[in-house]
Amino acid sequence: MRNQLEKLKAQALEEVQCATSAVGLEESRVRFLGKKGLLTQLLRGLKDVSDEERPLLGAMANALKEAFNAAWVTRMDALQQQEMDARLAREWIDVTLPGRTGRVGGLHPISRALAEIIEIFSQMGFPAMSGPEVETDWHNFGALNIPPDHPAREMHDTFYLSPGADGGQRVLRTHTSPVQIRVMESRKPPLRIIAPGKVYRCDSDLTHTPMFHQVEGFMVDRECHFGQLMGLLEAFIQRFFERQLPVRFRPSFFPFTEPSTEVDMGCLFCGGSGCRICKGTGWIEILGAGLIHPNVLANVGIDKEIFSGFAFGVGVERLAMLKYGIGDLRTFYENDLRFLSRYARGREV
Repeated sequence: MRNQLEKLKAQALEEVQCATSAVGLEESRVRFLGKKGLLTQLLRGLKDVSDEERPLLGAMANALKEAFNAAWVTRMDALQQQEMDARLAREWIDVTLPGRTGRVGGLHPISRALAEIIEIFSQMGFPAMSGPEVETDWHNFGALNIPPDHPAREMHDTFYLSPGADGGQRVLRTHTSPVQIRVMESRKPPLRIIAPGKVYRCDSDLTHTPMFHQVEGFMVDRECHFGQLMGLLEAFIQRFFERQLPVRFRPSFFPFTEPSTEVDMGCLFCGGSGCRICKGTGWIEILGAGLIHPNVLANVGIDKEIFSGFAFGVGVERLAMLKYGIGDLRTFYENDLRFLSRYARGREV
């Protein structure tokens, strides 16, 4: 039995040193020293040895237990330290960084709608360009074929400013179409851009504010035709509202386009059956467009016999109201935190 005890001691100590986890080390302790462990089973044979040899074997068994326990404690401490080091390396944080807080702020509904419009048209090859908000009478009216007696020039529709250094009349632009004029004056066809920005008109009610946002777009090239314009606008409407909607084109009149059209889309709210929003017609007016008037091309020095073009204009607030189900345009500018926080989180009605 002495040889068996020595062999068991060597085996137990070796297994302790080879343990790679705290769980495995605990399993080794139970296997050697547990109630049904190898040492316990071996000591059951003490009853069969002589009285002289029994105390010696008992002392050897106790020495084995002490050696095992000492080695086990040392190894367990080492394994636990290793596991702690690994956990710290895996889960460390920089306590000098500021604490985490909830997201503060978000995009205003108009900013969201404007960003979506710009992204859609940029993917169609129409880069965004900007121009001054204080414009000359020529760029805002004259070059766009708007005659001196046109109602849009009236004081109750337009914000007039003091004359410029050259004595010319200045206005707060009433549309972003002057950007079209400036681009055509400074560049040669082919041309294709959109002009998003703020515009100003003397008006304020449920659907109008003195300042609002508009996106003007135009294209000038050889053989531009109305079919291209129709396809472009239909594709834009489907993508912006993220659904298939019927679209119709109605004849209209604008001084800067000929022929001109008003573009309607199927009502988002009743599906065409008729409701308060569409006034029972099943259609909602969405934007104006047309082929660029030959006089506009001539005003900027583009040969109307070689080049043609189309243009369109859309109100960003109107699109945002329709997409997000907002009934009063003025709520965009009232700075009501309840309204702003609702749409800053990206939730739609």
